[in-house]
Amino acid sequence: MNARTLFDKLWDMHVVRDLGDGWSLLHIDRHILHDLSGPPALLDVAARGLRLHDPSLVFATVDHAISSQPGRTGMSFEPGGRLRTTLRVRTHAEGVKMFDIGEPGQGIVHVTGPELGLVLPGFTVICGDSHTCTNGGIGAFAFGVGSSESTHALATQTLRQRKPRRMRLRCDNQLPQGVSAKDLALHIIGRLGTGAGVGYAIEFAGSAVEALDIESRLTLCNLTVELGARCGVIAPDERTIDWVKGRPYAPTGAAFDAAAESWRTLHSDADAVFDHEAVIDAAMVPPTITWGISPEHVVAIDGLIPDPAAAHGSERDALTAALEYMGLVPNTPIAGTPIDWVFIGSCANSRLSDLRAAAEVVRGRRVATGVRAWVVPGSECVKRDAEAQGLHEVFLAAGFEWREPGCSMCVAANGERVPPGQRSVSTSNRNFIGRQGPGARTHLASPALAAAAAIAGCITDLRSLK
Repeated sequence: MNARTLFDKLWDMHVVRDLGDGWSLLHIDRHILHDLSGPPALLDVAARGLRLHDPSLVFATVDHAISSQPGRTGMSFEPGGRLRTTLRVRTHAEGVKMFDIGEPGQGIVHVTGPELGLVLPGFTVICGDSHTCTNGGIGAFAFGVGSSESTHALATQTLRQRKPRRMRLRCDNQLPQGVSAKDLALHIIGRLGTGAGVGYAIEFAGSAVEALDIESRLTLCNLTVELGARCGVIAPDERTIDWVKGRPYAPTGAAFDAAAESWRTLHSDADAVFDHEAVIDAAMVPPTITWGISPEHVVAIDGLIPDPAAAHGSERDALTAALEYMGLVPNTPIAGTPIDWVFIGSCANSRLSDLRAAAEVVRGRRVATGVRAWVVPGSECVKRDAEAQGLHEVFLAAGFEWREPGCSMCVAANGERVPPGQRSVSTSNRNFIGRQGPGARTHLASPALAAAAAIAGCITDLRSLK
């Protein structure tokens, strides 16, 4: 057999039928629904007079449109409450397991899937959300789907897909002390651009990737879609196997041992050929933050806001428009820019390790006057674990708001928004115009940098804060 990449192996494992011309019918191992995309898909299946092919492979939770307000009820945000009701009714009718408010398992779909063991190495995973690629951090072939694809998969447990080209993105050497996977992801997007991954499945490899813990790998893969790729994947290793073991939905006993042996084969062959390769020197990655309205608008925390005069044509116009929207001046330091909000949460950075990193920065300090700072755990399990470790007390003592699990201000679909014209440092994954609310100005950063900004009242170099 010819040498194969990791993605080739994942693809081949799931081909039900070769349809020709690069297209295949793939089996889907896990279909995860949330409150925005789940209700329409389930209603569409019912309207067509169909039933789910295998309800045991479908799971649901509420995350996008529910309130994160402390003490919330299902109707704290009424539009989200209506979606929740529909999801509850339809999942019950179809025999689908739904994780509801207050239950272990409720939370952001891309956080709960891996933490519960619903997603395992080697699985194909779909969800009506582009950041489904997050699950590639444990070696799953995971991607977002549209409404018609979701309906098709619910009815058949398959999807018709065209095989993408394969790219390997090697991150060699080690990240400097205090530089996180979020910094690495933003640095890569800034270097390669948001179109670099279009048409590719990306494998992240290299010593820097191998050194990342699993939650950091999930963060790195989360931003794959911001490179333009539909999916990203990291080969599972012993660290992955140890992390998965004991998860509620993971296999146990002899079944787990057999699965682990199979997972150990999920890596690119030594002589596998990729359609494209790129190399990043991880040792040169600085603490990184965005300045503009695209994830590729990045700058080192001690760097200068770029000058459009150095660009040409349409690029110059785009940079000028971004600076105008963000209210920034070229050739001035990004550090020192006053802020109004800090949001620590989202599927990119709301796991326990993210909250620990932020808590270490704010411990014994206070949020600056005039800054409103939120911490929104990514799941009910993360919230409970964080509270068991006293992290909520650290944040509350510092002046943060400790919220309930969900997507919250990342996408602002639940009414929680940054007011127009105000500036937010956010651990989320998109800084598009209006992403956190109409007129909101968003800077993407790691949990540590976001926490430091809350304390300083401005974008700040964490190293100087310490």
